[in-house]
Amino acid sequence: MEKMTERMVREQLALAKQGGYLVEVHNLPGDDYFNVGFVVGIDPTFCLLISVDWDGKINGLIVIRISSIQSVIKGSDYLTTVSEKTKVAHRYHYFDIFGVQEFLDDHPEITSGNLLGNALQDAYAHQLPVVVGTQKYKGNDDFFGRIVQLDRIQLVLHYFNEHDLSSLWEYRVLLAQVDYLRFRGTQMATGQQIFKDIFPEE
Repeated sequence: MEKMTERMVREQLALAKQGGYLVEVHNLPGDDYFNVGFVVGIDPTFCLLISVDWDGKINGLIVIRISSIQSVIKGSDYLTTVSEKTKVAHRYHYFDIFGVQEFLDDHPEITSGNLLGNALQDAYAHQLPVVVGTQKYKGNDDFFGRIVQLDRIQLVLHYFNEHDLSSLWEYRVLLAQVDYLRFRGTQMATGQQIFKDIFPEE
């Protein structure tokens, strides 16, 4: 897949936001994994998407560093299939089971200004688990946990390993190294349950 210039990426993100259509956002090496969603916010450094999964339902929100995006695609067969699945998800009332659209309607300010800062503050203030991807690992590893400290320079995450629940681990991340942040979706709900049942002291 041909890599777009950052200017082209920004143009495609802006068009998708204005047009309200689904796009593929390729921000990790290789074609095996990419994000699908609706662009709802763009700032000088990040974009904000309503993430839609392969089952055609909203899977939370994701903030992605624009400089890490290799391409933005619209109108693919994959997107057509996902779009058809969203119709079924609407029909059977599981399109937005975590109330992401209602959250955005009630908090429109989260889609403008400093998008990463907005997402971090939301997760930190409400003690909501997040998934943090960093420039160091480029999608080969991300960290799933709860933000316990946050300032303008870095965050401290207490995270767990799904294959080793013997304890929580701590990870300090410079905000300048954050590649993407997932919040308010399936992983948030899963994380809340794990913290409640397995790490209740946290």
